[in-house]
Amino acid sequence: MGGLMGHVLAIDQGTTSTRAIAFDEVGRPGASAVRPLNQIFPKPGWVEHDPNEIWKAVREVCRAVIGEVGASNIAALGITNQRETTVVWDRATGEPLHNAIVWQDRRTAPLCEELEREGWGAHVTETTGLLIDPYFSATKMAWLLANVPGLREKAERNEVCFGTIDSFLLFKLTGGALHVTDATNAARTMLFDIRKGQWDPKLLDRLGIPAGILPEVRDNRGDFGEALADAFGTVLPIRGVAGDQQAAAKGQACVRPSMIKATYGTGCFVVANTGDRQLNSVNRMLSTVLWQLDSARTFALEGSIFMAGATIQWLRDNLGLIAEAADSEDLAKEANPDSGVYLVPAFQGLGAPVWDAGARGAIVGLSRASGKADIVAAGLESVAFQTRDLLGAMRQDMAGAGIGETGVLRVDGGMTANGWAMQRLADILGEEVEVAPIAETTALGAAYFAGQAAGVYGDDAALARTWEPFRRYEPQMAEREREARYAGWLEAVDRVRSGRA
Repeated sequence: MGGLMGHVLAIDQGTTSTRAIAFDEVGRPGASAVRPLNQIFPKPGWVEHDPNEIWKAVREVCRAVIGEVGASNIAALGITNQRETTVVWDRATGEPLHNAIVWQDRRTAPLCEELEREGWGAHVTETTGLLIDPYFSATKMAWLLANVPGLREKAERNEVCFGTIDSFLLFKLTGGALHVTDATNAARTMLFDIRKGQWDPKLLDRLGIPAGILPEVRDNRGDFGEALADAFGTVLPIRGVAGDQQAAAKGQACVRPSMIKATYGTGCFVVANTGDRQLNSVNRMLSTVLWQLDSARTFALEGSIFMAGATIQWLRDNLGLIAEAADSEDLAKEANPDSGVYLVPAFQGLGAPVWDAGARGAIVGLSRASGKADIVAAGLESVAFQTRDLLGAMRQDMAGAGIGETGVLRVDGGMTANGWAMQRLADILGEEVEVAPIAETTALGAAYFAGQAAGVYGDDAALARTWEPFRRYEPQMAEREREARYAGWLEAVDRVRSGRA
């Protein structure tokens, strides 16, 4: 499909903002609009969002882009979203019954520890591909049912809907006609059997979650109903939905087994395509659904760094070492390369492959000569070290399964604008790093899913042929220095471990 009608509107509902972007028939971004999202912190370790604020922002940004592009020039709508964030709403009115509990929220750590003690770990990993952790949606749902007055009774009468952000938005956009999700978001709930492609009755029973309040699970591209005129002033077909990291992998054209991408936003998420094979990681990586098309699932390994861009925000907002995140690049250039300073950003515990919820952040190796440039450089370098941790674990898993060598690491997200950080990433990895041609890769992936369903874009092979990096970074650091720096990192991590992995 050519011409103006080839535009696809993508909604990217993220942790810190809600964005809409129109992509043309060759995937170039055009009109866009964004609204910041307030973070709500009721207690230490708790993180919430107001679902009505999200819904209002979605309407505002989409109306702004539609007004610029023209409704008649939009062939389809795609949605991508922050994963694991959990919402409950009234089935009759669509009104939220509590704030959304965000993926970063740690309030359910005691329940997760209880599940571990009861021996649920093996079942969770074999069935869902995940590890028991507050990160995922399942224990958030259980907490809401146990703590919102009257909610369990309503749930047992099937008067409420549970879902992730995509499911909530689809319900609102379609005027309550659809309570659905896609396989990638379902796979991050810790309730979904990724082998069978269905909700797991054993986990639902243990957590006391009635199956009827969960959404129907669909492919990533296809018919997700229509966004009604009440939402945007015009009717638009919704044809693609995917969780943010799977959407980013699609936007990076990681369409073949062994291809791997890293997205550097608030956190960092590394995803490796494992094709039709669900790998049981020996290195505590997560196994998940990369996408589902025609009821057939493609799988992935995933590892998460909780603090990537958020580390730079901490250096700015909490320590005041920089005025703007962008200042970190110039300051890092002033750092003493032999400072020996390491920053371990375990502010919310450590993610893969360590998975230590009790670890706490630290700056180690300080001397009287250390200055703010050394600390900022260590913050940026911590992201490179954590990426190497993940890639090493993933590659070992993939080699053990005979998937073969992974290709060049493709990167996207806000931190890729920092040239010092990207060069240091290539140096610490000892390999080439390719930066995505556009910053909004997650939104592009949502547009690709919807646009393929609507006939705007070609198949995955066509997407792969046209992908070209914006920039390549080659390693420049000597191997001896690289390995010495990494050994220092591993020692620093060991010093902050809680012993409660």
